[in-house]
Amino acid sequence: MAAKRPPAIFLMGPTASGKTALAMHLYDRLPCELISVDSALIYRQMDIGTAKPTPEELQRYPHRLIDIRDPSESYSASEFCADARAAMDEISARGKIPLLVGGTMMYFNALQQGLASLPEANPALRAELEADARRLGWPVMHERLARLDPAAGERLKPTDAQRIERALEVVLLTGKPISEHWAEQEAASLPYEITALALMPGDRARLHQRIELRFDQMLAQGFEQEVRSLYARGDLHTGLASIRCVGYRQMWDYLEGRLSYDEMRYRGIVATRQLAKRQLTWLRGWQDVHWLDSEMDILLDGALKLVEANII
Repeated sequence: MAAKRPPAIFLMGPTASGKTALAMHLYDRLPCELISVDSALIYRQMDIGTAKPTPEELQRYPHRLIDIRDPSESYSASEFCADARAAMDEISARGKIPLLVGGTMMYFNALQQGLASLPEANPALRAELEADARRLGWPVMHERLARLDPAAGERLKPTDAQRIERALEVVLLTGKPISEHWAEQEAASLPYEITALALMPGDRARLHQRIELRFDQMLAQGFEQEVRSLYARGDLHTGLASIRCVGYRQMWDYLEGRLSYDEMRYRGIVATRQLAKRQLTWLRGWQDVHWLDSEMDILLDGALKLVEANII
């Protein structure tokens, strides 16, 4: 008889849905420890615009994988998987439950499904591809991809610039289509019994209201000064993943004079809504996920019942 797999909890959801608050409540009620699954919370000096838990909250509710990189540094999905697996194994070895909370769905997916052995990004080749795209247009780049990798060309739209660029980069670097890399992937399943919870207000309009309210709260808390401090360092720029984070990119453009203050606020809110839409698209394709209305009165009880029914 196979040994029972240790339990783990995935607490997912779009930005501003209340994931952090629920994770803290679960921490109070369950023998669990928290692991952040957020590609923005990894950065030090980026606190307000990422809605990072306060120092007081982090002292009471410690999160792994927060403040582990300087904004000038990169952090890949494969690095996240290695760090998260090590943290999960260490937590489980002490008889606790890993509770992974965040909104970076690519990280969750990579952790559960595994990653293909794809080459790292090549800045020189990307610059060349982007120059070609500016000259020829992305539909022509899509035609080039379709000749080199028909499967990827069929799957991707001619307007999907980011994925077209990556697929071209992979086939030009390795001589093998990205579709073959994925086909050859040996996705070792995560050896945990996972309860996947998805948090979302029952009304989409309510989520949009929460996003706007939170962005305004960030502005009131000093978000502009936070980004000014990063800008003043002199070593950061919009080519970095940290500065491309939602909100930071728009504030950076404001500081450089490309946007007015009102335009920055508007575009920051719109970009956050677009992020939430992408997160929900990921979640709708997630198998065996339990949806929770983030505004129901019995949210904590509902989450506890699902966890207890599945893994305790």
